[in-house]
Amino acid sequence: MWVKICGITRLEDAVEAARFGADAVGFVFAESSRRVTPDQARTISRRMPDGPATVGVFVNSPLEEVRETAWYCRLDYVQLHGDEDQEYCAALGDMAIKAMRVNGSVDIARARDYPCHALLFDGYDPKRRGGTGKTFDWTILRLLDEKRRIIVAGGLSPENVGAAVKAARPFGVDVSSGIETEPGRKDPVMMYRFIEKARRAGYEVDGC
Repeated sequence: MWVKICGITRLEDAVEAARFGADAVGFVFAESSRRVTPDQARTISRRMPDGPATVGVFVNSPLEEVRETAWYCRLDYVQLHGDEDQEYCAALGDMAIKAMRVNGSVDIARARDYPCHALLFDGYDPKRRGGTGKTFDWTILRLLDEKRRIIVAGGLSPENVGAAVKAARPFGVDVSSGIETEPGRKDPVMMYRFIEKARRAGYEVDGC
């Protein structure tokens, strides 16, 4: 089970994520209470331990800006929460993670056609593109092609991540506010519990 800790704003949180075995950490470059500058993200990514992949979160940014930021911050993936189309994703190749907001249902055909490394599904909020803290019916993701990498986000916490994994059977999960004491400040105990519970549920789903 791939686990991403998003909304990293402090080196100490990135270090803890690596120590607890997170597969990725995320830096938000879009408008958000967890927004960081490219310089901040670059500093953290260069000083954190090897292991977790680094992911940049963008919303409707110019393609060249995304590419430049990815290069400057040494990002492994870029997570797109805006209205980026298939051509935009294709231009970024296998480093693109396309996020979609779920409002009752999923446009399966539209999701299937995106050329990207993975598809991320988040809870819907009419005023926010990500970090909504809202869950959705995870079972609808079972309708997607099993060959696609599916990441579940939105309202996840140590208390419900196991249920989300068992319901959606995703490739991975993504958490931010569900393990925070305040925006941008992660709680190490909650982070550890989230990763442990996500992995345990993944093992149970896989029959290990």
